[in-house]
Amino acid sequence: MATNERALRADAARNYERIVGAAVLAFEEIGPEATLEQIAQRADVSVMTVYRRFHARDQLVRAVFDHVLTTEIEPMAAAHTDDPWRDLIGMLETTVEVLARQRTILSLARESDAFDVDSVHRCLRSLERLLRRAVDAGTARPELEVRDLAAVIVMALATVHPDDHQGADRKRYVALLADGLRTAPTTLPPPSSREFPAHPAPR
Repeated sequence: MATNERALRADAARNYERIVGAAVLAFEEIGPEATLEQIAQRADVSVMTVYRRFHARDQLVRAVFDHVLTTEIEPMAAAHTDDPWRDLIGMLETTVEVLARQRTILSLARESDAFDVDSVHRCLRSLERLLRRAVDAGTARPELEVRDLAAVIVMALATVHPDDHQGADRKRYVALLADGLRTAPTTLPPPSSREFPAHPAPR
């Protein structure tokens, strides 16, 4: 019985990964109108398998967004070097690049409130750790908060447009915004008491 249960769990895990991987590609290639039927076909599973694992489309979108954060962004936060400033800016650049490539998934995630998933908060905590290292090294403004980094990501993503195939604009403005994070003789005005929105991109 225990062997059968382990086999069932392993099979369920494989199906989960296949469905999420197929959904990533479907949303990239077809767009937000990709159906669960099309995703099931790409994953080589039945539509009922998709519905059993993800009871609603929003749950699948959350899983896809979580997958993108976990596999493409979070690993960058763990790649610490002896240059805290470069680590921080590298994380910001990577986040913007990944989210710029996944704008369909990002848009769907906004609509399904996927920004409340644990991986988002892990990314923010990772950014905060990188920020504190840069502050301690004297390369980043000591008054910065993690919400400031979230705002940098939002502002850089606002420059993304379909005609910029090489990403020249987002790279330019990430660099420009990053300069505002460096230590300076003046102090930034205080933020509002309102929490900065977690949504890292405009519609």
